[in-house]
Amino acid sequence: MPSASYFKKARHFVANVISNAYVSQGDALQYLHKHSATSAMYDSEERYPPPLCHEGTREVVIGRIEAWYGFEIPPTKKVMWVHAPAGYGKTAVAGTISKKLESRTDLDFNPVGATFFFWRSSPERNSPARFIITLAYQLAISIPELAPHIEVAVKQNPMILNKALEVQLMKLIVDPFRSLGELDDVPHRLVIVDGVDECINSGQESRVEKQYAEDQESVQVRVLDLILSLQSHDLPLCFLILSRPEPWIKQHIESGFFQAVTETLDLYQVGDHVKDVEKFVRDELAQIAKSFQVRPGGDEQWPGEDTVQRFVWRTGGHMLYASTVIRHMADPYDDPRRRLEDILNSESNAASDLAHSTPFSSLHELYHQILRSCPRTNRTTMVRVLEEILAARGHLSLKMGLHPAFNVLDRLSGRPLNRGISALRPLHAVIRLSDKDDGSCSNPAFFYHSSFAEFLEAEPQIFPDMTLNVQKGVSRLLAGCLKSLLAITIDGQVREEHLKFAVREWVGLWQKWRPSEEDDPSPLLKALRKIDLTAYFVQNLIGQDTWSINLWWCLQDLYHPTQNFIVRDISFSACATLIEDALLHLRSSAEGFFLHVLHPDYFASHRLYIIPVPQFADDLGIYMVQISEHRAPAFDNVVKALRCLLEEQRELFMELERRVLFYSWGDRPVIENMFKLARQKDMS
Repeated sequence: MPSASYFKKARHFVANVISNAYVSQGDALQYLHKHSATSAMYDSEERYPPPLCHEGTREVVIGRIEAWYGFEIPPTKKVMWVHAPAGYGKTAVAGTISKKLESRTDLDFNPVGATFFFWRSSPERNSPARFIITLAYQLAISIPELAPHIEVAVKQNPMILNKALEVQLMKLIVDPFRSLGELDDVPHRLVIVDGVDECINSGQESRVEKQYAEDQESVQVRVLDLILSLQSHDLPLCFLILSRPEPWIKQHIESGFFQAVTETLDLYQVGDHVKDVEKFVRDELAQIAKSFQVRPGGDEQWPGEDTVQRFVWRTGGHMLYASTVIRHMADPYDDPRRRLEDILNSESNAASDLAHSTPFSSLHELYHQILRSCPRTNRTTMVRVLEEILAARGHLSLKMGLHPAFNVLDRLSGRPLNRGISALRPLHAVIRLSDKDDGSCSNPAFFYHSSFAEFLEAEPQIFPDMTLNVQKGVSRLLAGCLKSLLAITIDGQVREEHLKFAVREWVGLWQKWRPSEEDDPSPLLKALRKIDLTAYFVQNLIGQDTWSINLWWCLQDLYHPTQNFIVRDISFSACATLIEDALLHLRSSAEGFFLHVLHPDYFASHRLYIIPVPQFADDLGIYMVQISEHRAPAFDNVVKALRCLLEEQRELFMELERRVLFYSWGDRPVIENMFKLARQKDMS
């Protein structure tokens, strides 16, 4: 039996050979690009058009940031934290700074080294998993002399992309800078990190389930610590951080280490917000008057000074309030004057308690007014679609486009296509209904601003006789996913968008599902029992652009009667038989999947899908531990399958063994024992 050190050397050798072979076939920077969160960059297609400040506004804030950066003279404090509550235009400020600096023609270098725009609703941008990789790739582009050293770092250790973020920081950024030698002559670049509070460590990236609040707090602090670490190495970089002043973020930045290197800018306290809003309001009302050709009787043209001043006062200096009202007015089937007057004549106290309130009471009152203006005829459908949008956040990517995304919700919920988006048309001021909307929001998102989603969750009684319940949306989407998965076969193809969504996201929705005592989980348990999960797992392996962690979740506590994710939140004794049936079905399907994949013919013909995927090796190792600990009947069958693979495809067997031992988080001695048994002629 080879020693542990032998296996350690072997698995490192194999991993590096495989990864190096891949990188050597193409450029190392392309390899880095492939694993970057390209949508998080300032000028990415996903964010186009990027949110920018209205022309002539936020000039004081932008001037302060430019003065701090200094262009050719590095700032004394290399970190600036710009903070403000939701809706004060932080992302627009970050975008405007990026655009202004990149457009400078009087400099012989690009001042913007890298950008990363976190976004809660985007699986690629709501996790720190690709944060360092994305910064390193952009630095290689913006600082040409740095590129060869980053390429060398990737080629020497392609597995760096799977390492801890702190290790990536050193190998992909710090060490390449040090390789340049003297850095005094390297112009300092600005790294812009927007929306740290939007980094939530989504379930798609997180291997361990945690409490949401604790998880988002720790992961945001980790991002800040990465930035602090970067600046500590005295590199020609400075950092502009923009976020809400969440208590843990504020506390961390005001701590000793951060405070010494950070200049703080309170966006709410800087500049004349009322003046900025007034310019925006005047420009937008003038455009509406021109577009709709609206003029009241008499000599004075609409809107008139009195209307402008009432509108500006109503906003309380809050640009989000103003922009929401402007969108609300822009209804081609209604008179914009009447819509504005309805808002201005309401009795809510707008200006006095808007600033710094959480949630913003006046903004919420505006949302209530917009909802009250919706026709009664489609409110039921409207509520259902809103429930599903909130349920699908973090699951449904809008890269496919808004209409296809709405069609996915319609298909899963059993509505006629386009019914959902039609029901939401009265909410065009707060929900994006077109892919050609202007840059007042960050794509991808259904909502123009996250404050509307927060409003819906904080005040679910959105109509006098209707309450929004996100769990109902989760249940409907989950039921639709399970129904769609009935079409899955081992040899079939997954092409339709709603079926792709079901394959990718049903596990996440099941984890989000929290049945109350009034809910009956029986229909979902019965639906799960009807799905060919073996075929599903196979399709999940070969049919996705990236391997999802669904099987990994399914394998956790596979033989535990109450802790497997399928049943852990169901406490109904009346469903005991259904629960046991669901678990048996899951166990037999997992066994069927591994036996199918390990069959010599299948394994050989699909080795490019199986061998290079670290997740499969990890899943197999976890499964081996599960069936070994419980001495399940599947144990003997898997050993036989491994033995058959060894006899007919010896090299592939050896490769599989090395990769499982290298990648799996499972109990190593147990895994080694199973492979050892597979080498024996009998199983005594």
